[in-house]
Amino acid sequence: MEFATFDDHTIAYRRDGAPDGPCVVLVHGLGMRMEIWDDIIPLLPSHLSILRYDIRGHGASSAPDAPYSMGALVRDAERLLDHLHLRDTLFVGHGMGGLIAQGLAIKRLDQVRALVLSQTAAKMGYGPKWHAQIETVRAKGLAAISADHIRLATAPRCSDDVRRHWQPVFDATVTEGYCGCAAAIAGTDFYTPTSGLRLPTLAIAGTNDRIVPADMVRETADLIPGTEVKLLRQGGHYAPVEAPEAYSGILCDFIQAIGH
Repeated sequence: MEFATFDDHTIAYRRDGAPDGPCVVLVHGLGMRMEIWDDIIPLLPSHLSILRYDIRGHGASSAPDAPYSMGALVRDAERLLDHLHLRDTLFVGHGMGGLIAQGLAIKRLDQVRALVLSQTAAKMGYGPKWHAQIETVRAKGLAAISADHIRLATAPRCSDDVRRHWQPVFDATVTEGYCGCAAAIAGTDFYTPTSGLRLPTLAIAGTNDRIVPADMVRETADLIPGTEVKLLRQGGHYAPVEAPEAYSGILCDFIQAIGH
């Protein structure tokens, strides 16, 4: 693991694969960390250079004072890619990471040549609901919402081992980081800017995802002409850990199709 410091915070990142190969950036969602991709990386083509990082307030990255804006989260990605001299990446964003992916593509097309929008949307829920959740977490901690969140996020067929592993990860997220990023999601509506994107895009949805339902993913995919939607049958929100073989197979097919 390595670290890059920007202003008042530090971003933890890790690089795998071929150092000089085409770059794939993997970005996790709210309440998770870069380890969500552990089972995916060995299944990707060996010629790729793979970058993953912990979003501010998550994992080994530092947690500046909340709230955060989506612009700040996008700027973290932009500055990290500039720091590593990376261009023309395939940017894979899961959940909140998919919002960052859209924002970065809107801002810096030199850094993003293709997108994978995984279990995400141009707008994820409504502000009042997010702000109510922030108040609950501030008052009672993440443990007050984690069991219900993991129940909604994981598919009914998902193993208990997956749930037992990822609920503690969710609970361990720093309160300031979770609330800061939740505020960023609450304030984000990318419907109009995302509709202006013209680049190879793949959308991935889980048919049993109750956090970002498949219809929301399809609606966002329809904003970008030519976007293909791949459904993971009986898949939940955490498809990279629930079904790594199926998920990586979809990624590999897209990588081959765009010649990355």
